[in-house]
Amino acid sequence: MLPSAAALVALLLAGAPAKDTWTVLFDGHSTKAWRGYNRDAFPAGDWVVEGGALKAVPKAEGCDLVTRERYPDFELTLEWKVGPGGNSGILYRAAELPAPTPVWHSAPELQILDDSAHPGAAPDTLTGALYDLVAPVGKVLRPVGEWNQAGVLVRGNHVEHRVNGKKVLEYEVGSDALAARIARSKFKDMPRFAREREGYIALQHHGEEVWFRDIRIRRLRP
Repeated sequence: MLPSAAALVALLLAGAPAKDTWTVLFDGHSTKAWRGYNRDAFPAGDWVVEGGALKAVPKAEGCDLVTRERYPDFELTLEWKVGPGGNSGILYRAAELPAPTPVWHSAPELQILDDSAHPGAAPDTLTGALYDLVAPVGKVLRPVGEWNQAGVLVRGNHVEHRVNGKKVLEYEVGSDALAARIARSKFKDMPRFAREREGYIALQHHGEEVWFRDIRIRRLRP
């Protein structure tokens, strides 16, 4: 007896990859989910695995990390820490543009920073910010050298940044409010910036020490 149409659908769904389930992007050991931006391989001279974390090796010209897969709607969580004066970021929906164009020409960024080393910095350039565009509100950070948690949620045009479990900002891609901020920023002449509907997750190598661990992501239903 042939299975019914409903039974066939159930069988197909049972064998399909589940959405809304977490995937580990870094387990403290394997780097197989990552490669260098505009490279095929993991940039071992720029990043190392140290104490169960991905660590950026301090150098003037470091290579950013990008995931091997692209993501449209997703939730990302990870833990991070910086040394004194440290600077980095989590970028998302990134395109891979021809070298030497950097990843931030397309990708919005959750800023990571030693805020204490920049007492006069604009609020939209401090930890948790949508870098150079939207300042975080109400964040609570642990001291430099200690682990903090960060999260990004992207569903359609809606984006949220989280720091240590608290939502610190949200915005709408394509909104008039965001477009006005971009027009006043250094991104104004970058036609791909915040325009990608899906893209890579990137971890920025800014030249200073930064560590990332417990990196997880889940694809979300639209």
